[in-house]
Amino acid sequence: MTKEQEEQIINDLKDWKKLIKPYASPETHLAWKQIFNTILPFIGIFILAAILYEYSLIATLVVCVVGGLFLTRVFIIQHDCGHNAFFPDRKKNDVTGFITSFLTCIPYKYWARSHNHHHAHQGQLDTRTIGDVNLLTVREYEALSKFEKLKYRVYRSFPVMFIIGPAYYIFVHNRIPFITLKGWDKERKMLHFTNLFLVLFFAVLGLLLSLPSFDLAYGFKKLAFIYVPILLTFVFTAIWFFYMQHQHDPNYKAWKKDWEYVLAAIKGSSYYKLPAILNFFTGNIGYHHLHHLAPKIPFYKLKKCSEENPIFQKHVSEITWWGSLKYAFYVLWDEENNRMIKFSHLKKIRVRS
Repeated sequence: MTKEQEEQIINDLKDWKKLIKPYASPETHLAWKQIFNTILPFIGIFILAAILYEYSLIATLVVCVVGGLFLTRVFIIQHDCGHNAFFPDRKKNDVTGFITSFLTCIPYKYWARSHNHHHAHQGQLDTRTIGDVNLLTVREYEALSKFEKLKYRVYRSFPVMFIIGPAYYIFVHNRIPFITLKGWDKERKMLHFTNLFLVLFFAVLGLLLSLPSFDLAYGFKKLAFIYVPILLTFVFTAIWFFYMQHQHDPNYKAWKKDWEYVLAAIKGSSYYKLPAILNFFTGNIGYHHLHHLAPKIPFYKLKKCSEENPIFQKHVSEITWWGSLKYAFYVLWDEENNRMIKFSHLKKIRVRS
């Protein structure tokens, strides 16, 4: 983007707070509606999977994939609670967020704080350590040793990002308090408490699934067969959509001294144009530019806000499902040209320089 384009976006959206205000207000009856059409079906799917397990493992896995999609939507509820944007009342948000964390296995307070850090610094090149996928600039990458370059290439490869990464994220990254900054003591303690509660929660589920014979080995084997595919479907879906909506091109990233909040939201996040069914399961995550502009808008109001205020669509980077596939391979920030690039683009940059 040129400076003129940046100034145009900022000028066009100078009244964004006024436009956002009618939508940045959670409503209790709409929040409960999301719970009924999300958590209750998820519980029903889990019960169905437990029944099908006795007859067909393939059918069980198919149902678990659907369960994973519903769990993605459960996580969006937890996510909005972390922004205090699901219920009007903070206590209800915290209770709901904590309870849903048992289903998602994502620690509520610890994750919410790291995610809010991401919102406050998204697109800032000075701050790329919390709540974000590690991203290097071309200059930083070129300054690495051959071994460090190899490590970064492996880290940003498709298998690591989207196959190994989701499993690591759910079973390791969110189990250990890797963030050791001062002032995070409460969140680290809550992470440990969450791990303890998760052990108790799944112990109870395993016991229930072992009935009526009280065959504990059978019950926990059944639980693992059902819940691991559900978790992996959920975390793959969540990582895919969150990842794509910040790795697109054109994009916006800047050092803190030049960083603009509005530009980081509108150009540093995208509008992922998805079918209605995916908008449902992902809790309207496609309207990511709006969410970053105003995280207090509940996910159940994002679509309405977008449709009633077309100015928010004027400058955003719009991506589609098929069009987004290439962004899985955009792995470096080219400061000279202000764009995301692939490793294959490096040869052209080296020739120009």
